[in-house]
Amino acid sequence: MTAGRTGLREQKKQATRQALREAALRLALERGPDNVRVDDIADAAGVSPRTYNNYFSSREQAIVAAVTAERESRVAAAIAARPDGVRLADAVVDAIVEQYTDPDAQDGDALLLITTRPALREAFVDAAAAIEHPLTDAIAGRLGDAGRDTARVLAASVAAAVRVALDRWVGGTAAAPPVAGGLVVPSGSLPDLLRAALAALAPALDAAERRAASARHDPGRI
Repeated sequence: MTAGRTGLREQKKQATRQALREAALRLALERGPDNVRVDDIADAAGVSPRTYNNYFSSREQAIVAAVTAERESRVAAAIAARPDGVRLADAVVDAIVEQYTDPDAQDGDALLLITTRPALREAFVDAAAAIEHPLTDAIAGRLGDAGRDTARVLAASVAAAVRVALDRWVGGTAAAPPVAGGLVVPSGSLPDLLRAALAALAPALDAAERRAASARHDPGRI
């Protein structure tokens, strides 16, 4: 298969995924998530239910994807864009906080829907796992090829920390009513929760960065 044909196929997949997640969120907002079936989402997106199942495993996953779409690639790009002199731990934390709390990327109605439905809250938290693979690439880019395994471990740890912070954040909305213009989150602000959860990983990120620097200066050193 030629590169051009592969590129067109990937574009079509991305367009289908986008159509499905947008249809899922629109129908959920109009009808309530409990009144939306997978068949309804597929029909609204112009595809078959079988095609839907190739992209999402549940309606909740599709609804949440409308809010979290492309976040993992934006996190990785933000880390890669940081200057070399910026500490790896700072680059990771800043990228995570920036992309998870950017007001331009948040839809108030969608977040209110997600945080007030247990199944959607769970899917929203679970979506944090998607950052692991692109984050591995971003961290490996800072550590070099020799640090690939370390990058995988660190990325998995970051994803777990983000999941803990999100779980606390959305869990705090369950018992509190929404207020005009936003959400009630009695357990704390999302940026603070993310920074607190990621703080435990700073020593490991620093150590990995030091080892990578030593390896670059002394290639024979393990």
